Amino acid sequence: MPADQALALLRDRRLVVLTGAGLSTDSGIPDYRGPGAPGRTPMTYQEFVSGAAARRRYWARSHLGWGRMRTAHPNPGHHAVAGLDPTLLITQNVDGLHERAGSRDVVALHGRIADVICLDCRCVTSRADLQRRLDDLNPGWAAAHADVAVRPDGDVDLETTDGFVVPDCDTCGGVLKPHVVFFGENVPRDRVDRCYAAVDALNGGAGTDGALLVAGSSLTVMSGLRFVRRAARNGTPVVIVNRGATRGDALATYKVETGCSEFLTELTAATAVA
Repeated sequence: MPADQALALLRDRRLVVLTGAGLSTDSGIPDYRGPGAPGRTPMTYQEFVSGAAARRRYWARSHLGWGRMRTAHPNPGHHAVAGLDPTLLITQNVDGLHERAGSRDVVALHGRIADVICLDCRCVTSRADLQRRLDDLNPGWAAAHADVAVRPDGDVDLETTDGFVVPDCDTCGGVLKPHVVFFGENVPRDRVDRCYAAVDALNGGAGTDGALLVAGSSLTVMSGLRFVRRAARNGTPVVIVNRGATRGDALATYKVETGCSEFLTELTAATAVA
């Protein structure tokens, strides 16, 4: 069975772990591309900076979605990854649940939704502080839209956002944006370089003694797929755990179609015994 073979391969190796939205679904946060997920078109960076109407639409939805997202808790998969203590944990998720579960060496490729940045003065502030400002400026908004469906990355399914008030930066009066990488933006180069270095270090030279474990990512976007390609090019084993096809399946040593929490919990237990 692929799961048994994958567990046997991984249990004695140094690991770099790459996680995606599928790892957080057990925490109640929906993903973009999992089986049965409805088609969604997230806002691009170009749309966000196009004008006040687009930003109002984004922040009105995000105000509702983040109010729920911040109450999510790490699930057994997050705790299992923390127990594995990989050489590096690379996550495409912005929810911060890996850090809350106790993972130490983490690169959040796309940033963290709990931070806000001003596009003018580049000051970084807390999303919790902005949430309080949004509550004050939009009394009753959350209660009036309590039944809207939650979407990935702290968003909700809401079309009409007329009348929602978006504050400016407290420091300079500039435009506020969540400190995450939107579609249409590039992952900062220093993050990419750190991840490449960790993947390259998995190859022990005379023989490979490391492996790349991908959990809960469809690898649809290049931000994650490039590390699978790098590992495969280096001759490093790649294990992909994901329900549904991924763009990296052809490069995988083993592809396991099961839940992330189940597989990772079993791997952590097997590693502890070893």
